[in-house]
Amino acid sequence: MFVILSQQVLIESRYSTVICAPVDTAYEGLATQVPVGPAEGLKHASSIHCDELASLPKSMLTNYVGTVPPAKMHRLAQALRLALDIPDQPEMG
Repeated sequence: MFVILSQQVLIESRYSTVICAPVDTAYEGLATQVPVGPAEGLKHASSIHCDELASLPKSMLTNYVGTVPPAKMHRLAQALRLALDIPDQPEMG
């Protein structure tokens, strides 16, 4: 199972792949993992692993399961910044 991270415009484009993060039942409590579960439409407690991003063919992503709510989106953005080593605030030069 995966969470699609690409922008909607890319999802709807002619490009065949989108950027995704895997969802797994393993949760080690890392800052790059975001817990999700039944509240997001999943059967089991799981986590989004932002340190294992992949570009996947859209054709592989066929079963819609649920949506990440706004509060979790904020945490997901923080986890992605950590995983990709992107600072919270851009440096002014």
